[in-house]
Parts: sequence; structure tokens; C-alpha cells
Amino acid sequence: MSRHRLFISQPISEGETLCLDGEQGHYLSRVLRLKRGSEVLLFDGRNYEYPALVTEVHRKRVCLRPGAPLLQSLESPLKIRLVQGIARGERMDFVIQKATELGVHRISPVLTEFSVVKLQADRAARRLAHWNKIAHSACEQCGRNRIPVIDEPSALHDFLRGNTPAEGRLLLQPSATVSLQQVDAAASSLDLLIGPEGGMSDTETEMLLDAGFKAVSLGPRVLRTETAALAAIAILQAKWGDL
Repeated sequence: MSRHRLFISQPISEGETLCLDGEQGHYLSRVLRLKRGSEVLLFDGRNYEYPALVTEVHRKRVCLRPGAPLLQSLESPLKIRLVQGIARGERMDFVIQKATELGVHRISPVLTEFSVVKLQADRAARRLAHWNKIAHSACEQCGRNRIPVIDEPSALHDFLRGNTPAEGRLLLQPSATVSLQQVDAAASSLDLLIGPEGGMSDTETEMLLDAGFKAVSLGPRVLRTETAALAAIAILQAKWGDL
């Protein structure tokens, strides 16, 4: 069986031929250079993957016939919502990719007072589509069948008003006196908030503490936002989850 895995945005059914056009068709025919009879694995965001046989190959169109579904869930028992202060370009892409690989359940990009990135509505929509593509690709690579939900970018105060809190809420803060390692592994779901490159204002920090977030640190060094996010997720998955 080929190791190529492909996310399909429509529901997959055993024996029902799927024909992929456009970008995905081009990728299979011109990048992977699949032929009739080639085998791939398909998944559609549920806990199943489908061995599929390539039945037709054209320049920008490939047809596949899925076989019987295979139940496989690689999801962590700890549901982490990463509340990430939006970082510049490749830094945010890196966070989305690696957080997906590390098993986060949901990603909520937020804009804060000191954010260096400013998103208008049209640009925010393009960025969200771009981030979803990164998450799809990361799942194809790492073996996950469930795609983490990525929320539309929002202001921090809108996020706090519009979302139900997780069982636990953690705010990474270099000045915190409690280490992330010292937090009791009791909750089954966590909101993990990472500030942007510019950090959090005093007003925002107070607002987060009032909303039930607990300030924790990752040690004596001040980490870049993308480094802090991935280090914290890895620690949490090791304490609660599946690492």
C-alpha cells in the first residue's frame, strides 16, 4: 500500500467513485505521478481512512474507487484549544502545522492590543483558507484522520465573550510564578493562550485572569511565540495526553 494520504472535503463511501479536479487532480497526476492501479489512502475528517484504487488519470483529473473503511483514531484524550495570538506570516503557518501534528483539537487565532499583524475582513478570510490547507497537509503527513477546527480570526475580547470555557484555562506568561510542569493534570479539555510577538498588555492580562485563565511559565527564558506554543503543547500532551 502506498503511503500517500489525501484529505477529501466530501464524504467518502466504499465503492463510490470519486473524481478529483483542479488542484488535487493536478497534485495526484502531475506531482505524485500516479497511474491507473496506484493505491492511496483517503480520509474525510472522520475516524476512518479508505484504501483507494486509481481508476482514471487525466492531466488535471483523477478518479479513485474507495475500498472498505479502516477505523483509526490518533486523537489525543486531552482536547487542547490553542488560542494563538496571530503571528507574522511563516511563524503562524509553522504554529498551525506543528500544533496539528501535536494533536490540538482546535485553534483560535486572536488579535490583541500589541499584535503586529492587522487583518481586514477579506484578508482574514484568505488567511483562514490558507491555514486550513496547512492543517489538511499536516494531517496527511502525520496520520491524523480528524482535522482540527480553525476558527475565524477574532479580537481577544470577542473570543472571551463568544466561547464556552474549557475545563482548564492556561495563559503562558514569562513572569508567572507557577511552572506549566506544576499544573495538576486533572482537566480533560484545556484552553491554552499564547500571546503574539508583542506580548499581552496589562489590561488584557487582567481580563484573562478574570475569565479564569491561570498564568503559568515555561521557565526562565523568554521564548518566541511559535516556540512557546509548541513547547507548551508538547508538555501538556506528555502530562495529560498521548506523548
